[in-house]
Amino acid sequence: MTLPSNAGYAEAADALLEQYESVDFTEVHRDVLHLFPTEPSVIADIGAGSGRDAAALAARGHRVTAVEPTAELRRLGQRRHAERDIEWLDDALPELAVLRARERHFDLVLLTAVWMHLDHAERESAMERIAGLLASGGRLVLSLRHGPVPAGRRMFPVSARETIELAGRHGLRPVHHSEREDPLGRGGVRWSYLGLRRTT
Repeated sequence: MTLPSNAGYAEAADALLEQYESVDFTEVHRDVLHLFPTEPSVIADIGAGSGRDAAALAARGHRVTAVEPTAELRRLGQRRHAERDIEWLDDALPELAVLRARERHFDLVLLTAVWMHLDHAERESAMERIAGLLASGGRLVLSLRHGPVPAGRRMFPVSARETIELAGRHGLRPVHHSEREDPLGRGGVRWSYLGLRRTT
């Protein structure tokens, strides 16, 4: 599935897979690990990339759906993590038409380094759909990249505050907000980590 939001990923899929897999799941998500379910749960990893996070979550006993629109990354991820019980879907924000058609609710929706690829209108639409996918009390955990945009990629400046306000309009309240350096050590890049909980 080729979209403006995943521009530049197909061409660099092999290098990106190695980059993503070079950083451990627990290191990437150290700020928000306390928000992840400890009992077996139903999880959607949207923009799953190489499947690093989906595989780590499946290894912990969760039922994981990995949504990845870039075919090249999806195939590489399926091969890399073939031993894990992961359901892979060709689908994308903001519509998530395939995922929503399954009429399934999730205890956790994970968006790692995804949200800033969507423009303002797409974020408005996507948040409504994500909120609708969460079970009552379910959590949305996401990271926002700030800093230089890599050549050939599409990213928009989006703040943690704006994201929290948007989520609030769809019944999600903040339970975590932290800022940190780039796990890969890239100059000028920093991250916001957010946890949001469905209150209804």
